[in-house]
Amino acid sequence: MDNYTETNSSTEPPPIHGDILDAILSHIPLIHLIPLSHVSKAWTASVSSAFRTSTNPKPWLILHTQGNRHSYQCPYPSTHAYDPDSNQWIRIHTRFPTTNHVTTLRSSHSNLLYTLSPTNFSFSFDPLHLTWHHVAAPKVSRIDPIVAVVGRRVVVAGGAYDFENDPLAVEIYDLQSHTWIKSDPMPRVFNFNHSASSIWLSVASDDPNLFVMEKSSGVTYSFDTSKNTWSGPYDLRPGRNVYHSVIGVLTGRLIVIGVLGEAEDVTTVKVWEVDCDSFELKEMGEMPVEFVEDLKRCDEVISSIDVVMAGNVVYMCVGERGGEVVVVCEVGNKGGCRWRKVVNTVGECGVRSLGVVN
Repeated sequence: MDNYTETNSSTEPPPIHGDILDAILSHIPLIHLIPLSHVSKAWTASVSSAFRTSTNPKPWLILHTQGNRHSYQCPYPSTHAYDPDSNQWIRIHTRFPTTNHVTTLRSSHSNLLYTLSPTNFSFSFDPLHLTWHHVAAPKVSRIDPIVAVVGRRVVVAGGAYDFENDPLAVEIYDLQSHTWIKSDPMPRVFNFNHSASSIWLSVASDDPNLFVMEKSSGVTYSFDTSKNTWSGPYDLRPGRNVYHSVIGVLTGRLIVIGVLGEAEDVTTVKVWEVDCDSFELKEMGEMPVEFVEDLKRCDEVISSIDVVMAGNVVYMCVGERGGEVVVVCEVGNKGGCRWRKVVNTVGECGVRSLGVVN
């Protein structure tokens, strides 16, 4: 019998790890890396590295839906993410806070989620909302405040109940000292027609400043969280034919999105950049007519538009129940906009909040 070396055909190939694994994962769309992170600790580390080192990844759109107390279709919060690189939606298992009170998942600033009850304030601002902070509620009872993270501070402003002495009260939670600080109240202009509620206000943060805009008039103030002082007013309404405006920050630039025409007959949507020294506006782009028509088909009366921004990307949609279309605007470093649309297949019921992962 000839001499031979016996081999075991069932022998597993050597594991892939280190630089080789990192190189392989770098070619996989980020949306497909989430399930791969559960393979092993080594794969988890490589997936994390891929997220950190990915070259110019486009921000994900995060869509949270929650049924109200009368809804039986989707009684529990659910989270989906849209990855523009792979043009796919994926379900994300997100931890949501549990309390003894009936509370609604809310968001008044791009990547911040929170719930507020008479005794507890829970909030999360990490990209996939895996970490929640649970603290005592602000001293002023509020029903619909604006809430925003500015550096190491969480600002809670306005939206107080009618029985409170000051509907414009501002309280700041310091993430380092874990204490609440009472600040100067919001400017009185925001108390007109109870507009201190977040439904009437748009906010943007650029540490240490928080910008607050009244959506219909464009009247804007800035709040320096390091000095607890308000500055303004600034007129950021681009024109008299703009009936609804929102603000945000893209790559360090203050941006205004304006809806022109009337709620029953929108003519167009435009993007402006704000010069934060003079507070003058420079037009950057205009939504293509066919995308405006898509938004109008989502809702016959467009009283407002939901907008989130991150990196150089703006996501826009309308309709209380999600809308079938999300319009995406990519803003160039030297100005100009590129537009496209995304079919929304997941935001079908209940309370909707938008966020981004950048």
